[in-house]
Amino acid sequence: MNLRSYVVVTGAYWAFTVTDGALRMLVLLYFHDLGYSPLSLALLFLLYEFFGVFTNLIGGWVGTNHGLNRTLVAGLGLQIAALLVLTLHEAEWREWLAVGWVMGAQALSGIAKDLTKMSAKSAVKFVAPDGKLFRLVAILTGSKNALKGVGFFVGAALLGWLDFRGALLSMAVALGLVLVLVTTALDDVGRTTMRPPLASVLKKSPAIQRLSAARFFLFASRDIWFVVALPVFLDDMLGWSYEAIGAFLACWVIGYGLVQSLAPRLLASVAHTPQGTFGFLPPMAATAMFIAVSVWTNELQALITVAGLLGFGVMFALTSSVHSYLVLAYSTSEDETALDVGFYYSANAAGRLVGTLLSGMLFLIGGFGAALVGTAVFLVAAFIISLGLPPVPSDTNDRVDVAVP
Repeated sequence: MNLRSYVVVTGAYWAFTVTDGALRMLVLLYFHDLGYSPLSLALLFLLYEFFGVFTNLIGGWVGTNHGLNRTLVAGLGLQIAALLVLTLHEAEWREWLAVGWVMGAQALSGIAKDLTKMSAKSAVKFVAPDGKLFRLVAILTGSKNALKGVGFFVGAALLGWLDFRGALLSMAVALGLVLVLVTTALDDVGRTTMRPPLASVLKKSPAIQRLSAARFFLFASRDIWFVVALPVFLDDMLGWSYEAIGAFLACWVIGYGLVQSLAPRLLASVAHTPQGTFGFLPPMAATAMFIAVSVWTNELQALITVAGLLGFGVMFALTSSVHSYLVLAYSTSEDETALDVGFYYSANAAGRLVGTLLSGMLFLIGGFGAALVGTAVFLVAAFIISLGLPPVPSDTNDRVDVAVP
């Protein structure tokens, strides 16, 4: 893979990420404004996460056999289709019809997101020079999450400026231009001489399996409080405006992305060992419980929630960044990289699926505090699983990448 192809892939991934974050915020705020319950809001995103589980598995296999450029183009095209489908929604529809329609559109968007993400992140393995894998993974992942935060703000702002349908159409047009660029400028990327059978998507090394299990619980723990519980809490309990909610979520995700980009500096001593994946999990669980107590007792709940979630975000970002490095480090064969990354992000999507559903259910049962307790439980599970991660293979091309200038 040449550098130009990497730049095109990364740029397309960035553009997609902005629309992905904006779409999530648009749907959440618009349907909350229509009076949908927290559980109904969670259901809107359920198929988005559900189809991500299978898309990552199949997408890695397709990318290996036919090239990552094809999976990237497919992802962009499906996202445009999802945006256009959502423009057909009418506010007067019955709730069951609207929920089903949006779930279907979100299913397309979920497939699109994971095809695009798998394509971009698998490509890093093909371009990374010796000793630079962790740095390139951190830059790509961190910048993606920062731009997703920008997308949250863009979605909230577009909803106020253009209304729901106008916002969707503007994003579809912008992404269409990106699709044209990718189709004309991107070379064949990531296709290997190996033609693995479809069954191979589930045959992974013990290291990849354990890391994927830890990833499942890590991202479920985040989405339990993040997807539905926090925005509804900020709106209903703290009385924040839509712009303020979008701005806070944007700042959280942007900061999360920036910390990920700095992970090679901040984790120089543990970046190349499994210890970097579980050292922050206990304090993250403790932070979640501390915020829950402040919510239950109504003691400085706004201040403690904001400050606590910012600290949580720093620790979460560092842990996630090492995860993203380790999945490539554990994948010792370039022919199987896309398959390993697909399996890993399938677990990531499964965690987000469970976290999304629990976000609405736990908030409905016990409010934001109950969601935070669920977060703490899942972090403890991730900690226990991570203790058994094996050492990084000594022949990985990133084993000496610790001297980051």
